[in-house]
Amino acid sequence: MSNRTPLMAGNWKMNLDHLEANHLLQGLAMALSDAGHDYTECEVLVIPPFTDIRSVQTVVEADSLDIKYGAQDVSIHDNGAYTGEISTAMLTKLGCTYVVMGHSERREYHNESDELVGAKARKVLDAGMTPILCCGEALEVRKAGTHVDFVLGQIRAALAGWSAEEVAKIVIAYEPIWAIGTGETATAADAQEVCGAIRQALRSDYGDATADATRILYGGSAKPANIKELMAQADIDGALVGGASLKADSFAQMAGFYA
Repeated sequence: MSNRTPLMAGNWKMNLDHLEANHLLQGLAMALSDAGHDYTECEVLVIPPFTDIRSVQTVVEADSLDIKYGAQDVSIHDNGAYTGEISTAMLTKLGCTYVVMGHSERREYHNESDELVGAKARKVLDAGMTPILCCGEALEVRKAGTHVDFVLGQIRAALAGWSAEEVAKIVIAYEPIWAIGTGETATAADAQEVCGAIRQALRSDYGDATADATRILYGGSAKPANIKELMAQADIDGALVGGASLKADSFAQMAGFYA
């Protein structure tokens, strides 16, 4: 049994206006409270669209909730003429503690490179927030049997030049692209194969302390029906949840996987 605190992170993607966000957050808090959720046993995080973050902050602070919240992306720039971008300073002012970067949808639709993903992670870490660095392979890579090397290549390119102490502060989220929003899910063994390889690479590159401290999440159609089996794997420390996080009861159920 590791001493890494599991993390259940709900990525709302481009869903919910600020009123709907408030409703979902309050429903989630109630469902977790009714279940007697212990936040020391599993940290709970919501990742709303930028337009919802202020509303989420207001609810969290007003109700003294233990639910954390963060952002789905960030700019590598501090300020200036970058229309549409959001800086780390804006996010920290709103109380965000986590930021996602490198999600497959950002890589595909916005042509984000491993180097850009790494630069975003650096900005987030330097701002005192926790980066959630996403990685994962497409179906053709999986079929070719090169998925482990591909994923490790993404991580190593993004973290080039990082110290062991810095890497220990991030979260890595493995999301096989072919299992995101498709209803297809990597088996627990499939997920463990890659998550285990990631931890072994961290051990090889940065040492035991970093490998043992870094949390590795699984994402890709994670839901209540498969969360217990996924969480039983030695190197899976939580999940980056998409659609199932938009329903308070299902997400609360996933956060209580340990019960």
